Amino acid sequence: MTQGSQAHIHIDTHGTGKNLVILHGWGMNAAVFTPLMGAFPEYRLHCPDLPGFGHSTMSGDTLDDWVDTLMLALPEQMVLAGWSLGGLVATRAALRYPQRVEALITIASSPCFMAREEENWPGIPPQVLSQFGAELGKDLPKTIERFLAIQAMGSETAREDIKRLRDLVLSRPLPQPAALDQGLNMLKDVDLRPELANLSQPWLRVWGRLDGLVPKRVMPAMPSPAGTCEDLMLAKASHAPFFSHPTEFVTGVKDWLFRL
Repeated sequence: MTQGSQAHIHIDTHGTGKNLVILHGWGMNAAVFTPLMGAFPEYRLHCPDLPGFGHSTMSGDTLDDWVDTLMLALPEQMVLAGWSLGGLVATRAALRYPQRVEALITIASSPCFMAREEENWPGIPPQVLSQFGAELGKDLPKTIERFLAIQAMGSETAREDIKRLRDLVLSRPLPQPAALDQGLNMLKDVDLRPELANLSQPWLRVWGRLDGLVPKRVMPAMPSPAGTCEDLMLAKASHAPFFSHPTEFVTGVKDWLFRL
């Protein structure tokens, strides 16, 4: 692992009880989970900034570098959740550290974000990620604002959601350009589908039916894991269901956690 042991991972922690860790997505930071503070009273909620995002320092450049660095900073035992790119990180962590990750929750996330037309796999068109990559070096705040707008597309409260998301994200330092580049490469290149059969933990997959980045067609196309999995589809949500529809999101997740 490159630089992993030297990296500082900033973690917001709230409450007491069993450990629930939640990872944010590309271009974001852990401040986006502020609305969830206090939502899971039986859990101690840990919200880290991913390496190179928010208050966390850079760590290596691969998905496994990020996973190993985070696991050095996170509790020994946890339920691990991840939103969007964070879901990819959480899934990889559950595969690499099955003894520490008791259960997995992915939110508006995919094991393979890039559309693969030859396999009829739904996802983000390659040109969209290329465009974000090209814009990164030109105007970082504008690029992130454009990405925020895509997150909320389709939601009935899109305008309000974008403003609230933006205010929370901009309350912390902007991500390191190199970390954004690494994250884009993960969204573009990583494909965890062949490994999902090895996933033995209980797994909750939360989807937004109006999601423009992770289409609803991903859900029925998902490979089957070894462990038990459940799907929660929020009918009016887009890419940030925990943000646009917090009541339905929290109720569904709590119900699943209760049954673990």
